[in-house]
Amino acid sequence: MAHTKVNDIQAFLAVARDRSFTKAAAKLGVTPSALSHTIRALEQRLGLRLLARTTRNVSPTEAGERLMHSVAPLFDQINAELEALGELRDKPSGTIRISCTDDQIELCIRPMLAGFLKRYPDITLEFYVDYGFTNVVEERFDAGIRMGESISKDMIAVRIGPDWRLAVVGSAEYFERNPAPATPHELTGHDCVNIRHRPSGAIYAWEFENNGQAFTVKADGQLVFNSIIHVLNAAVDGIGLAYVPEQLVAPYLADGRLQQVLAHWCPEFQGYHLYYPNRRQASPAFTALVQALKYRS
Repeated sequence: MAHTKVNDIQAFLAVARDRSFTKAAAKLGVTPSALSHTIRALEQRLGLRLLARTTRNVSPTEAGERLMHSVAPLFDQINAELEALGELRDKPSGTIRISCTDDQIELCIRPMLAGFLKRYPDITLEFYVDYGFTNVVEERFDAGIRMGESISKDMIAVRIGPDWRLAVVGSAEYFERNPAPATPHELTGHDCVNIRHRPSGAIYAWEFENNGQAFTVKADGQLVFNSIIHVLNAAVDGIGLAYVPEQLVAPYLADGRLQQVLAHWCPEFQGYHLYYPNRRQASPAFTALVQALKYRS
C-alpha cells in the first residue's frame, strides 16, 4: 500500500466530522476542490470509499466510520499532549471549551468568572449553552457540566456546586388571578411555563416527592423554552408558574417579585459536576479552571 500522509488523515477527519467539504476546507485553510482531491487520492491509495457524497450531503461510509472512530482519539490525544507542553511556559494559556446550561453558568461559573479572567489573562473560556446532553468527546469540548448522577463512569467528575432543589414560583400578579396550588397534582389547572431540553425530546415533566416516593406531573401551558432563564423571566412577567433552581430564584423571592409554593414537595438533586474524559492530559489552563470551580463546602 502506498504511504498515507498524516495530513491526509486529518483532512478526512475534518470532512467526516463536519460532513461538509466547504466547512472543513475553511477550517483547514484550503479550497474545497483541493480538499476533495486529497480525499480522493487517499481513497485510491487505500482502495476503499471513505465518504459517500451526494449533491447535498457528505457522510462517512462503513469504512470511513471505522477509520474515524479508530484514529480520531489518537489525534485528539496528540493534540492534548501538545497543549500540555504549555507547562513549560510561565503562564497557563489557551482556549477551554465547556458545554453547559445557562443556569449552570449563573450558579457555578459567573461568581468566579471575573476573578479568574483577571488572574489568567492568557486563557480564553468558551461556553456553549446546550440542554441536549452533548457528547463532549464527539463534539470536541474540553469538558461539560451535569448533575453528578448523570455522568457516565468513564468520565472524571469534579463537584462544582452544592446539592440543590427546584422551586415552583409565580408572581404576585399571577396569584391574584389564580389560587396557589396545594398539591403538585393541582398544577394541571394552572398555566405553567415549560422547558424542552432537546428539539426532538419531550417536554420536561415536573419532578416531585412525597414520603420518599418520587412522581412527575405533566404541567401544561402556552409557553415552552429551551432555556431556564427565559422560563424564569416568564414567571416574573406573570405569565405562569415556573419550576426553576431554588438558588437561581432566591433573589426574586427575597425582593417579592416571585412567590414560592409546594416547597415541601420538591426533591433535592445532586450538585453540578464538571466532567471530562479520563484520558485527557490536563493542560495548566484546564487545571487552573478546575481548581477555580471546585466546590468547597
